[in-house]
Amino acid sequence: MHKASRILLLILLCFSVSFVSAQSKKQKELEAKRQRILKELNQLNSLYRLEKKKETSVVKQVEDVNFKIQVRQNLIKITNEQANQLTREINANQKEITQLREQLKELKEDYAAMIVKSYKSKSEQSKVMFLLSSENFKQAYKRLQYINQYKAYQKKQAEDIKLKTQRLQELNLELSEQKENKKQLIAENRKAKQALEVEIKSQKALMALIRKDIKKHSAEIRRKRQEADRIDREINRLIREAIASSNKKAGKTTSTGKFVLTPAGKALAASFAANKGNLRWPVDRGVIKSRYGLQRSITDKSVKNNYKSIYIATDKNAKVKAVFNGEVLRIQLIKNSNPVILITHGDYTTVYMNMAKINVKPGEKVKTGQVIGEAFTNKKTGETLLGFRVYKNDATQNPEYWLSKN
Repeated sequence: MHKASRILLLILLCFSVSFVSAQSKKQKELEAKRQRILKELNQLNSLYRLEKKKETSVVKQVEDVNFKIQVRQNLIKITNEQANQLTREINANQKEITQLREQLKELKEDYAAMIVKSYKSKSEQSKVMFLLSSENFKQAYKRLQYINQYKAYQKKQAEDIKLKTQRLQELNLELSEQKENKKQLIAENRKAKQALEVEIKSQKALMALIRKDIKKHSAEIRRKRQEADRIDREINRLIREAIASSNKKAGKTTSTGKFVLTPAGKALAASFAANKGNLRWPVDRGVIKSRYGLQRSITDKSVKNNYKSIYIATDKNAKVKAVFNGEVLRIQLIKNSNPVILITHGDYTTVYMNMAKINVKPGEKVKTGQVIGEAFTNKKTGETLLGFRVYKNDATQNPEYWLSKN
């Protein structure tokens, strides 16, 4: 094999290995996402089984089924991405296997030629004669170097053959596993699509019931929106009042809607901000059922809701926990609603809505993961929903950006 050819093959091999490594990292990321969605789906199924015997409106049933459809569609999408990713990895591995086989063939041919050559001049006498026939010491030294380099090269060729054979065996095993994984993913996706078809059929049947009495159901949807807007306004008022009260205690009067922080408050706020995307969940087990931001009603497209909170469906009597170190700023009972807990973290505030029990009091210092109460369970529907929001001073943030993905 020519030296240039060997270098080129080595470069190709290194590139191929790094490419497969990157592909595998992507596959792990997709699998982590798929596992999260599967967990979410399992939790949904578990929660809905508990609620099944309870009385629920047609509108709520549509919302529940629609949410389940969205989760199922996400699962199918991620599984498809995984299958496609595996196809790319399989193709990359097959390409590398072909390259390795070609390299092995050339290496073995090269090595065999060297063995024959070595055999023909294997006697120590011939090597000695080769050295003694040198015209001068410099030539003899160069010939000795050549003999040693030839031996080292011969040894390296043998090691290369061994390593490449081992890599080829590993790739064949990896390829077999990838093909089996892809087969399994395709089978799982087939089942997910079948389940999705059943859920879509159920959704259509429920929507048909709604269309029969659209006025009644539209009124229910608008009433829910008005109630949500009222609670939003009330919590925003509480936040503004709490900021003004906190600043007054610090001897500052400001109408900017911002906390005046002590050095300790600034340090706490910085620590809270540094944990964005890694905050623990306020409940141990739950699924985000209502998301932050502008959402169009599923059953009445003319109705839009601009949610400032997320609502987490969780277990009956679920313990609610502080997501980060802080101080209980306020506990408030909102008219026609359930208690709300506000906890400050410097100039950040986390709000825990729809509480059934309260385990803390205003001014109390709390730690990450400390139980602050229990979520309220609706006896009529059997559903347990915890409202959760995050403020930076008096402006809401999307809580999903703050909570850990795990």
